[in-house]
Amino acid sequence: MNDYYSVRVDFTPCTADITDLAAAFMADAGFESFEPDATGLTAYIRAEGTDSDLVARQALDGFPIPTDFNIKSTLVVGEDWNAEWEKHYFKPIVIDDACVVHSSFHKDVPPARHDIVIDPKMAFGTGHHDTTSNMMRYILQEDMAGKSVIDMGTGTGILAILAAMRGASPVAGIEIDRPAYENAVENAVINKTDINIIHGDASALEGIEPADYLFANINRNIILEDMGRYAAKLKPGGTMLLSGFYKEDIPMVAERAAKAGLSVCDSKESNSWVAVRLLKNS
Repeated sequence: MNDYYSVRVDFTPCTADITDLAAAFMADAGFESFEPDATGLTAYIRAEGTDSDLVARQALDGFPIPTDFNIKSTLVVGEDWNAEWEKHYFKPIVIDDACVVHSSFHKDVPPARHDIVIDPKMAFGTGHHDTTSNMMRYILQEDMAGKSVIDMGTGTGILAILAAMRGASPVAGIEIDRPAYENAVENAVINKTDINIIHGDASALEGIEPADYLFANINRNIILEDMGRYAAKLKPGGTMLLSGFYKEDIPMVAERAAKAGLSVCDSKESNSWVAVRLLKNS
């Protein structure tokens, strides 16, 4: 079943720090995507077997920043997902004047060197969230021609698609969520890119040769847990791009990376979210 709950949380008062921290807490509780705004955020969680209001309240119980919040849930059936995005959230986005991301239903799309069509359905990754856009900025500045890529938690496939458009080959995307995996396959075809989309978790790495690049835009806890597996599938001297966590998490990520033979080179930050570039020791 592909039904989700759209959970609206309004905060009084509301700041960017409040919505960012709330998204982090709710992500740990199982929410998969977020749309913050001036008065709160909208979060999405799978409907099957879920009391969305209860999960949201438990996630925000003991919230460390003084604020009041109101929660309201709405069921979004799977077939209505694109219409929901078109109506409320997903608008064309341009990354560094070099890449435009839009859905097949958008008109008057601004021209760019790389034109990516994403029909998101129930998958995360349209370029709007800071984690995704920062990862895309790294991919745009890297020389990807002829380089092999593994994209962990590929979601809509957007990062793998951009890497393929930049000349990377072969490109593999791994996604644990079945609807997201199916969406990534569709998006790879729509964009005429040759990407091997694999349904699975980090254990799927065992069947893939080490790559020049490994991307993981997931969340801090999963990245920390799987860092060793990621590093093992990166060639000596290879580049790892990580996102899905906050600036204050960088020391923790860097410490775990060092144990796996990786060194942090630099990072990109926006709204406290970061993407980090690391190199594997030769």
